[in-house]
Amino acid sequence: MIIFKIISKIIGFINQSIAVIGITGGVTVAFVNVVARYVFDASFVWATELTVFLFLWSVFFGTAYCFKRDKHISVTIILDIMPSRVAKIMLLLAHLVTIVFLVAVAYYGYEYLLLVIDLDERSIDLWGMPMWVPYLVIPIAFSFAAYRVAERIHGILSTSHTKILRESEAEHVIAEMGIGARTNQDNEHVKELNKMIKEVEKKTGGMV
Repeated sequence: MIIFKIISKIIGFINQSIAVIGITGGVTVAFVNVVARYVFDASFVWATELTVFLFLWSVFFGTAYCFKRDKHISVTIILDIMPSRVAKIMLLLAHLVTIVFLVAVAYYGYEYLLLVIDLDERSIDLWGMPMWVPYLVIPIAFSFAAYRVAERIHGILSTSHTKILRESEAEHVIAEMGIGARTNQDNEHVKELNKMIKEVEKKTGGMV
């Protein structure tokens, strides 16, 4: 539906923008503070805390964006040896556990946010800023991540079990060489390359 595509684009824009602004701002503040400390023998008392908050927002929203790109580290060695139907079920269960965890953290993060607001907790170094502002990242970022996982679950359910497992990164490298790791798998050279890949993935836990 169009509405879900719009929501997806908005969430993606927010995730990418905050991740970029956070990491850029954090590095800039940290650099300026280091220069001030070692060159001018002075430092900003608020710099450390602001840097931590900026990196925190960058990491959390960057993590949420990685769910969209499916770039989180995963060990697929068990999925690779399972029948495709079983692999699809296992993949679905893994994503269901993930979304339950993300929703739980988002919910309890929101509950904690309300507690911080009630206590009127403020930062000592950062100009007395209300602490609910940096803590807001928890319910928002985890909610965005949960939405992305929900998209992945929908994709898994709507994808045939025969196509559910993607090619590994090593297989993508082979494909970039003009050889389809799966489409040309009857080729003797491709068979040898695939065999080598599987052996390496077994030894590295699928981290290739």
